[in-house]
Amino acid sequence: MSDINIIDTAAGAKVGQTKCPKCGATDISLKESTGELRCNFCRYVFKPDVLDDMKSGVGDLSGQQIGSGAVDIDNSADTTVTLKCTSCGAEVVVDLNETTQARCHWCRNMLSINTKVPNGAVPDVILPFKMKREEARARIEQFVGKRQFYANKRFKSEFTTENIMGVYFPYMLVDMKGHASFTGVGEREVRRFERTRGHGDKEHKETVYVVEKYSVNRECDVEIDDLTVESSSRRAGASTEHETNNIINAILPFDTENCVKYDSNYLKGYTSEKRDVNKGDLQNIVDNQEHEAIKFALNDSVHNYDRGVEWQQSNVTKDGEKWLAAYLPVWLYSYIENPGPHQLIHYVAVNARTAETIGSVPVNKSRIALMTGVVWFVAWFLTLVMFLVTSDEPLGSQRPLYAIVIATLIAIVFGRTTYMKYRNTDARHRFERETKINIKNVESHDVFLNKFETENSVFNLANNFKVDILKLDR
Repeated sequence: MSDINIIDTAAGAKVGQTKCPKCGATDISLKESTGELRCNFCRYVFKPDVLDDMKSGVGDLSGQQIGSGAVDIDNSADTTVTLKCTSCGAEVVVDLNETTQARCHWCRNMLSINTKVPNGAVPDVILPFKMKREEARARIEQFVGKRQFYANKRFKSEFTTENIMGVYFPYMLVDMKGHASFTGVGEREVRRFERTRGHGDKEHKETVYVVEKYSVNRECDVEIDDLTVESSSRRAGASTEHETNNIINAILPFDTENCVKYDSNYLKGYTSEKRDVNKGDLQNIVDNQEHEAIKFALNDSVHNYDRGVEWQQSNVTKDGEKWLAAYLPVWLYSYIENPGPHQLIHYVAVNARTAETIGSVPVNKSRIALMTGVVWFVAWFLTLVMFLVTSDEPLGSQRPLYAIVIATLIAIVFGRTTYMKYRNTDARHRFERETKINIKNVESHDVFLNKFETENSVFNLANNFKVDILKLDR
């Protein structure tokens, strides 16, 4: 796939005024409830244009395709353009770092630019806001309201949702069609039994597992639709020392199938962030996510290996891949903890399409530490009493030690669970299971290798699934 086909997503776009089809006015805004555009003069509502390449199925994909809004950023390109008002002839300068539309200061007509400028400012498609500000405020207030007891005192006194912002963040949408092959070994449990070991006081029973081992091979055709990756280096999904960026990553996925052709009128009343990374910067991330998504999708074909599968070799051959630059909508609340060199920006983000809400709330570390100590003491006391009252076997002088160990484990679980509920430092987009993927024509070639006994209850080398992916959501 060496040749790249550029999809001109600016074809037919209007440079300057975007007029109402009914009255010709240029004061156009978004109607959030339907995702349609509305004329603010005659109130006429009209449907947005849908990009033809969003309609085509992944099954028809061939070769390398990239939207004109997703081409490499030209760092030498001008970030300012001059729009000529077709109503009065005035010229208005637009800074593409800030916006892609402006109002004529003479006749008040709205001017906009849809042309794809090769500087990352104008995407191919956009997903309109569906949630209104009032609903987003309620979602954020509800999220923070459930996290009051251990919240930072200053944060609780300063918290307000009046300053939340509607932001279009830049992403790349990637479609892929190809063929995948995976080779490894799988284990399945045949039966289990108990075996007695030792003698006298050292006699004990242990569980023995009878396991069959197989060589496992899977081949399949694969289609991936709208794999979504951030295209802003600042919002690369992981948190930094000063920002909780994983929060924004965690509200994915979006209903990207409802994206429409980019029109700057959708930006009215919202802000946006410019794309600053290219396809080449993201290719390894996309390749890895495609690979992991395929691996996860193959779990249904190896369910009989109840101890898991260790995939040892894999290969993905791509027949076609398509990249489109997109703006996706987020309601964002931010709070700066400890302003200055050691500040930390906490975010609470709301997916403006699905209402998924996740955030980071500054914690009162002293209160968490105090309550963790209280939990430890109560757990230690109750455990010790239980040993003294109900123990059938004398534990002698080791009773206090056992009580300390159990109490410490309970306190650690309490402290970590409380902290994670407030900070959500492990929150992320579960792309492995949330990516729209279709695997078909799956071919299985499994060969029995041997049968053996083991005292290990799990297959430690299994990598066909991950606990953090399968666990319950927040």
